[in-house]
Amino acid sequence: MMPPTRPIAGAERAEARLAWWLAAPAIATILLVALFPLAWTVWESVHLHDLRMPWLGQPFVGLANYVEAARDARFREALAHTVLFTAVTVTLELTIGCLLALAMNRAFRGRGLVRAAVLVPWAIPTVVSALLWRFIFEGQSGIANAMLVRLGLVRTPPVWFIEAGLAWVPVVLADVWKTTPFVALLLLAGLQNIDASLYEAARIDGASAWRQFRHVTLPLLRPAILVALIFRTLDAFRVFDLIYVMTGGGPGTSTEPIALYTFNSLLQNLRFGYGSALSVIVFAVTFALALGYIRFLGAGLTETRA
Repeated sequence: MMPPTRPIAGAERAEARLAWWLAAPAIATILLVALFPLAWTVWESVHLHDLRMPWLGQPFVGLANYVEAARDARFREALAHTVLFTAVTVTLELTIGCLLALAMNRAFRGRGLVRAAVLVPWAIPTVVSALLWRFIFEGQSGIANAMLVRLGLVRTPPVWFIEAGLAWVPVVLADVWKTTPFVALLLLAGLQNIDASLYEAARIDGASAWRQFRHVTLPLLRPAILVALIFRTLDAFRVFDLIYVMTGGGPGTSTEPIALYTFNSLLQNLRFGYGSALSVIVFAVTFALALGYIRFLGAGLTETRA
């Protein structure tokens, strides 16, 4: 004789209702904090909302703001600056962060102190680190120029924040110095999850240090690399405060990223409709980058595990 199933089904439905009630506050918070501002920004982006001309109201203009952004040379320049900054900084941070993680993963005296010291730049607020690096490269008598002259590398100290090409050097160095410890911390967590017996087996088979790194460390570290790559790419693509404090986008607009251009359109030019369209474009690009990383690198992870 089969036991009755109706009480069991009723209990499962009761548990499901309880689970929804328990999750409701978190879902409501996500909708309020994340989805509502995004929906409002999308609504603003398809309307003409210019506080310089309030008598026009907020008429619906469809995709006109997006078309204007596509034709805007300054927007394309800011987008190119953002892509260049992201590619250079993320590459340097992953490379240096991997080296730091490998060094901190070794057993040596004072390892805890070294790990704590490495994390100091990451703990410093971005605005403070930006002011610090601006002070280092400020003027012809700054610390950086004094060291270059003393070492005999240059005769005439460069003016870093006046020339367009040179202005990127302190910006990139400041970002790499600030966020490389974060990447190193993520990769170190991945290294500590690798079984040491795999390295012992590789050494018994006669594998060199490079082959161990290539065939053991890199494949097993790939999930941590994926996480670090996603976080740092999205963060670098949305860079604002570092460049705002160090260069303000100058000289001219030669170091202006897309986030700073969006800020200028919204809060300085008071073009809420156009600035909202730029914000939606930034969100769409970063979302597409995240999906691309997960699809291509995540597929490799699945194949590796299989």
